[in-house]
Amino acid sequence: MAEGRKHRRKRETLQHKLKRILSALALFAVILIMDELGVLASAFGERGGLYASFALYLVPYLIAGHDVLAGAVRNIRRGQVFDENFLMGVATIGAFAMILFPDADPHMAEGAAVMLFYQVGELFQAYAVGKSRKSIAAMMDIAPDYANVERDGKLVQVEPDEVAVGDVIVIKPGERVPIDGVIDEGESQLDTAALTGESVPRVVGPGNQVISGCINMTGLLRVRTTKAFGQSTVSRILELVENASEKKARSESFITRFARVYTPAVCAAALALAVLPPLLGFGAWSDWVLRGLTFLVVSCPCALVISVPLSFFGGIGGASRLGILVKGSNYLETLAAVDTVVFDKTGTLTDGTFNVVAIHPEEGIDPDYVLSFAAHAEAYSDHPIALSVRAAYSGTIDESRLAEVREESGHGVSAHVDEHVVLVGNDKLMRDHGGNYHECELTGTVLHVCVDGRYVGHIVIADVVKKDAAAAIAGLHHAGVARTVMLTGDRAEVASAVADELGIDEVHAQLLPEDKVNRVEELIAAESERGKLAFVGDGINDAPVLTRADVGIAMGGMGSDAAIEAADIVLMDDRPSNIAKAIAVARRTMAIVWQNIVFALGVKLLILVLAALGVANMWLAVFGDVGVAVIAILNAMRAMSVRKL
Repeated sequence: MAEGRKHRRKRETLQHKLKRILSALALFAVILIMDELGVLASAFGERGGLYASFALYLVPYLIAGHDVLAGAVRNIRRGQVFDENFLMGVATIGAFAMILFPDADPHMAEGAAVMLFYQVGELFQAYAVGKSRKSIAAMMDIAPDYANVERDGKLVQVEPDEVAVGDVIVIKPGERVPIDGVIDEGESQLDTAALTGESVPRVVGPGNQVISGCINMTGLLRVRTTKAFGQSTVSRILELVENASEKKARSESFITRFARVYTPAVCAAALALAVLPPLLGFGAWSDWVLRGLTFLVVSCPCALVISVPLSFFGGIGGASRLGILVKGSNYLETLAAVDTVVFDKTGTLTDGTFNVVAIHPEEGIDPDYVLSFAAHAEAYSDHPIALSVRAAYSGTIDESRLAEVREESGHGVSAHVDEHVVLVGNDKLMRDHGGNYHECELTGTVLHVCVDGRYVGHIVIADVVKKDAAAAIAGLHHAGVARTVMLTGDRAEVASAVADELGIDEVHAQLLPEDKVNRVEELIAAESERGKLAFVGDGINDAPVLTRADVGIAMGGMGSDAAIEAADIVLMDDRPSNIAKAIAVARRTMAIVWQNIVFALGVKLLILVLAALGVANMWLAVFGDVGVAVIAILNAMRAMSVRKL
């Protein structure tokens, strides 16, 4: 309840500020019209009208700007003198103070206008940030409020973090999945749009994994949890999104550092402009003080300080709407410079769902004999190839027949089955153990099987290329990516066949995990000074390479802890076509960032020179500050739009 009241107070404060600024603007407009029509001069005389306008303009000025002045005073007490509030306070109070110079034109209207339009710019900023937050809020809405557990035959709602691993939770139609798990009972459709951006529901049943954050659409599900709430997909994603703002891009950090040096520098320059020329006899005090005040108004760096972080914030928010999670604006900036994309094959460009397509026994040997020994030897492996071999074997695997099972990384497995020494793996395994083997004419992963030193045949396993993999490679080339590379531990013939089908530029096959890291090191060394390399993997076996690349992109992030941990960018589905979209979002965001930097600095430098020369008046200074800020903010908001990508 207290939290709800807090949020309500915040909303009322923003609404109150909007009403306050609008009422101040209306009052300012009435006073300005009266002043321009000479009503005040007619009523109070020439000098009296001047003081009357001073008093009247002070009313909308204080209504609109009292919080700015209070903020400036607070920051001065804390030792943080040079900020936007200070610049606005000094410039506008100085404009009102010009009444003390009888030979100068009055500038109360400009002083009030600067404060009013500065506050209008602040409202634009609040609106833009709020709109950008909404796109990320859609991602944050995946947080579950409760979990249903059965106690004494009744469903009880408990906090998700009270559910232990292995507990059975009940998910009703329309409820959000609170914790990762496996379905024990029930069939349904899951809405994964909040996680993946995919509008097509996913059909699930007993034995299927379900991921927290999805919405159960149709049937009642009983799910046995496989993770604690704190380790579930939804918790990891929320943590990732919340921490994204902490990792700033180089251009964003530069603007922050720039503002710290720039603001006191222009304050000193404005003071020198106002004081030194009249002391040296180059004109009236009123003229040079006005130039200094105009210089001060224009110099406010709010257009850069607001619009650059807002552009990155909008880009990260827009990407999240596509199911692309970016861990920080620094990764978005790096991704925009990527000209080489390196792919793992299995699970990235292919489905990773292997099937046995052929068994080729040696002469006089039964195919079931080959498959039986291979299935038993692979009994303890969770590798997709091992799973496909076991799935193809129609018999029952008797683990009591097994002994001394040993995996040989990147090569295969050796085991004792019924006291027979069995080798199952690739040609490297055969060569290492001195076994005879022969190649297969079929394209696919070939598992050679050797029993007691005798070659008994091989099994051909094929992986399926993802439907949009070819379109993904074409999209990357169209986006200007100079080189696409595929790394795989699979046979050269299989890798070449996949690469030819997809249009990949370069292939490196039969690599061990450490070989992939070395190959990526070589590719990075060959990069140009400005070019960057992205590695795309499934995030499970490829964590070292994801970490080493300039940008690590994890495919199939749903449910993969390794992906969320190791990668810089996580695609919440397994569609490689989203890589091109991620690069497009990054490049568009960086284009908007540089547009704002060049526009804001260019306009400000021009008006600063004109102000120093006495050509620019206070009204032009208002545009140089508030107008530029509003235009930059509106431009930054374009980073949120991802519909056309």
